[in-house]
Amino acid sequence: MWMACWLSLMLILTVAGREAMRELNVFQLMEVRSALGLAMLCPLILAQGGFHVVKTARFPQHAARNLIHYSAQLGWFFALTLIPIGQVVAIEFTMPIWTAILAASFLGERMTPWKIAAIVLGVVGVVVIVRPAMGAINPGQLIALGAAVGFGISMAMLKSLTRTESALAVIFWMLVVQSAAGLLPALYVWTWPSAHTWGYIVVIAVCGTFSHYFLARAMQYADATVVVPMDFLRVPLTAAAGWLIYSERLDMFTVLGAALILTGNLLNLKPARPIAAPAGT
Repeated sequence: MWMACWLSLMLILTVAGREAMRELNVFQLMEVRSALGLAMLCPLILAQGGFHVVKTARFPQHAARNLIHYSAQLGWFFALTLIPIGQVVAIEFTMPIWTAILAASFLGERMTPWKIAAIVLGVVGVVVIVRPAMGAINPGQLIALGAAVGFGISMAMLKSLTRTESALAVIFWMLVVQSAAGLLPALYVWTWPSAHTWGYIVVIAVCGTFSHYFLARAMQYADATVVVPMDFLRVPLTAAAGWLIYSERLDMFTVLGAALILTGNLLNLKPARPIAAPAGT
């Protein structure tokens, strides 16, 4: 349920972000999104009893996780200016591989055959949909790969944080750290948005803030290796939105890729077999 909320808000955010980027620089968009999101989160924090509910003893981990996530976001946008968007998206969705490896290596999560199958089918499905061009590796591809690794590290660190931190604390410190990190670059490129664009900015702030709240909640209920592959559904859903809103063609490759992704997610939801207790215990 929490991941369904995440996917819905991310879909809306994608459309709003596409419209806002017609006018705004990425540094400015990310800064306004974080600042507005922080303002929107404050009433929820106060309703939960005040700012003591977001008090943390793990600020270094919050700061490290969000600086990595912020850098990965910048790398992803920068890669869009260097290589075709199909290649960026295909490389981005290697992120669950890095998350699964890190979660299994450092968080003690089990890598079951079903989780491995979900990751493999998800990656194949994304490649089928975007059909990345084959050719020599250029700096844009390396930057996109670095962003995907950064997203994977961020996701694994998020899972670690949700073991002791509330979803409110996770999102609060994300907004604080990213607002501070992007303030000077945003001021340097600042141009005042039009009234039309402000509407998209507010939508982006709402979706960007609460989508991460929903993701943190999902992480509290399931392993990262279960939650993250479900994000593959964002690709066919975004393709469908492009077809409905922008009249972008929805071809058989998209349908086939979506089917592979859905199959992988259904396999991923199969419960792991319980580990048998040793005889005589």
